[in-house]
Amino acid sequence: MRVNKAVFLDRDGVINIEKDYVYKIEDFEFQNGVFEAVKEFNEKNYLVIVVTNQSGISRGYYTDDDFYRLTRYMLEEFEKHGAKITKIYHCPHAPNDGCECRKPKPGMFLEAKKEFDIDMGSSWMIGDKEGDIEAANSAGIGQTILVKSGHEIDEANTKAAFVVNGVFDTITLIK
Repeated sequence: MRVNKAVFLDRDGVINIEKDYVYKIEDFEFQNGVFEAVKEFNEKNYLVIVVTNQSGISRGYYTDDDFYRLTRYMLEEFEKHGAKITKIYHCPHAPNDGCECRKPKPGMFLEAKKEFDIDMGSSWMIGDKEGDIEAANSAGIGQTILVKSGHEIDEANTKAAFVVNGVFDTITLIK
């Protein structure tokens, strides 16, 4: 039985420019270098899995259909650039809903591990918030990277192994 390795990506702030509750295609702007980075991870035989909190659904700012419409667009754009996202997991719950999938809990990671037989110790997480890193650490992810392209980062106190300017800068770290 083959065990897979993965690069887990947060969406907002990593794949696209951070904006409050993005759900419209016209508001979705890709980060510089994200297509190249994902293509590189594909070439290095990593599954690329997105794990994203989407509390705007629970809050009523947008619907599941809105989320899926934007997701289809995003996946099509990656395909156009020769890059492949293996799967997208999302948590539609608000912070106080008490679910197990919302980061900083590891539910989405553990679901991916089970579905794709992932060796978590050989995998990576790229996020833009400490909650991303906390979830990854709880799930046993081997290496973690925070990008400065989303939320403000306290570099002196982060639990991430690496801090970089953007997702393109992760290419040299992930071997």
